[in-house]
Amino acid sequence: MKDFTWKLFSHTGNIDTYLLFKELEKDNQDIPENQDEELAELDFPIS
Repeated sequence: MKDFTWKLFSHTGNIDTYLLFKELEKDNQDIPENQDEELAELDFPIS
């Protein structure tokens, strides 16, 4: 999805498309950290 919005922005120059791209980029950066924390808690549960 992120690649598609970047290509669309590249072709159109539409600022809304760019802002959507940046929002998707930010959301993708948040996901791995949360998954790592959840996996760590499963490996080492806090008593």
